[in-house]
Amino acid sequence: MKKKYLTRGQALVEFLVASALAVLILPSLLTGLVSSRLGKAQTNQRLEATTLEKEAQDALRNIRDTSWSAISTNGTFHPTSSSSTWSLSPGSETVNGYTRSIIVADTYRDANGAIASSGTLDPSTKKITISVSWNTPVPSQASETLYLTRQKNLTYTQTTNIDFNAGTINKVTVTNVSGGEITLGSGGLADWCSPTLTLATLDLPKNGEANAISAIPGRIFAGTGENSSGVSFANINVTDTSPPTSQILGTFDGYKTNGVFDESNYAYLATDNNAKEVVIIDLTQQDPITKKYSEVGYFNAPGNGLGKSVFVSGNIGFVTDANMLYTFDLSSKTGSRSQLGSKQLTANGTKVVINGSYAFVSIAGATQELQIVQFSSDGKTLTIVGSADVNGQAANDVSVNASGTRAYLATGADPSKKEFFIIDTSSKTGNRPVIGSYEANGMNPKAVAIATANKAILVGTGGEEYQVINLTNETAPVRCGGIQVNDGINGIASVIEGDGDVYSYIITEESEEELKIIQGGPGGTYTNAGTFTSSIFDAGAPSAFNRFDVTQAVPNQTSIAYQVAGADAVGGNCASAVFSFVGPDGTSNTSYTNSGQIPFSTSGAYKNPARCFRYKVSLSSSDPSASPILYDFAVNYSP
Repeated sequence: MKKKYLTRGQALVEFLVASALAVLILPSLLTGLVSSRLGKAQTNQRLEATTLEKEAQDALRNIRDTSWSAISTNGTFHPTSSSSTWSLSPGSETVNGYTRSIIVADTYRDANGAIASSGTLDPSTKKITISVSWNTPVPSQASETLYLTRQKNLTYTQTTNIDFNAGTINKVTVTNVSGGEITLGSGGLADWCSPTLTLATLDLPKNGEANAISAIPGRIFAGTGENSSGVSFANINVTDTSPPTSQILGTFDGYKTNGVFDESNYAYLATDNNAKEVVIIDLTQQDPITKKYSEVGYFNAPGNGLGKSVFVSGNIGFVTDANMLYTFDLSSKTGSRSQLGSKQLTANGTKVVINGSYAFVSIAGATQELQIVQFSSDGKTLTIVGSADVNGQAANDVSVNASGTRAYLATGADPSKKEFFIIDTSSKTGNRPVIGSYEANGMNPKAVAIATANKAILVGTGGEEYQVINLTNETAPVRCGGIQVNDGINGIASVIEGDGDVYSYIITEESEEELKIIQGGPGGTYTNAGTFTSSIFDAGAPSAFNRFDVTQAVPNQTSIAYQVAGADAVGGNCASAVFSFVGPDGTSNTSYTNSGQIPFSTSGAYKNPARCFRYKVSLSSSDPSASPILYDFAVNYSP
């Protein structure tokens, strides 16, 4: 009996122990079983979310490769597909219980170019955050951040003469020596030896024939002398543009003018009035309505002669009157000016030119066609120190080079003699020798002017009235060009403008359009500076212009510089776009000297990314025989 009791007690203990163990173990087993079932479901959900993320990534890259502009706008989007083509639609989307969104945001870079939370905006990179969330079995989210950049790299190139000719040129030229290139244009934009009458002409007031001309940069002074039907004097403004334009600023009447000399505020007229052989006009005194200038002074030479030619040097005036050379006081310009000195010439003085302390006078009616007169600093003592006998007809005009070492003489026509002479005046005393001479071939010369590039211009009536003479070989000057002006030419003046352009101004015997302008230059050599602005390139859509590459040649003493410009389209095209050219720092103050990176900018007049693009090239040279050359320009861009 005792043994049976013990067995029952043991069973009770075992039951209690088993119950306790069940209480402890079963919850864990149940929890593990539930967790196992939930974990498997969550893993499946996350795998599905990853698939949606990967699909979004592929869609984004496809969209980026098709068109960067499709992902250039910031915001929240979701991918949609139509006919195997992906695009972005606004907002998030729900796919089989998953919420998917794509957030597009700007990217910034620091000074080293690394991606940063702030700094410089990178318009060619976008920050993309893809997010997929779900609520069962438990609320969860998977996200990924990536950066997309413009993938396409396209190139636009200008390299042929057709490409370059579509641009805008200013003192440069497009040649086709190596398939198309840009160089500086010829000096002065023209060639003295290829003159034309295509530039401006001007009709002087009234109907007189112009006979006197003088010029300084930007200004021409002209007067009548062939008859008294015209104005005595016309002050003409000439613009420093290409081509130049001319306009009469004012006039003066009352005398028949044979010669004119110009200063900035005064004009001096040699007249037929035997009481006022020289008349002084104040160009600052003008009637506001009639535009007439005022006479303020005059010089009355002894006797009853006429003023033929006038020149001013400092406070001394010079005038030829028949066979006399007079000097007069110009310490003041007003009233009757007193005589300082005089010198009798061998015959009539037709033109007087001053160089240093010497007066060079062309002579008509004597064996000596040129006389050289030295004058004292006060103008009172005049001494003939030299002369030249060129064995020609009467001398009508003389020009002297800047150093005073050469005199150039124009004489009347003679079938058996020359009409143009180069005289050695490196020494002013004694009989000056003739270095070289030239036959005008039927023209009766009236005037001569010295131009740039070793050229002289002889003008007159009959034959070829405008002849350009090459003086490179002084012993044998030769014609290199000319123009037929049927009405004849009475006078010529030559000037160099401040920008290097050179012109000759001629006055003809026409009753209309007496004044004509002819552009000159050294022809085969180069001008000192010029610019080329390319035609507009339309990328078709806003694009990042990344860099440009050039092929160029830059000889010594030359330079070449580049600027670029990007702009937004106006009215759907680039034709009316407004361009602002910049250098590597994004401002107009700098320029490139070779290939380089193109700066980005999303504000201001200069834009990049942009749809419209141009470039500008500035060429310069201090050596007239050398020019930089641009062979091709290629810009890399990413739509």
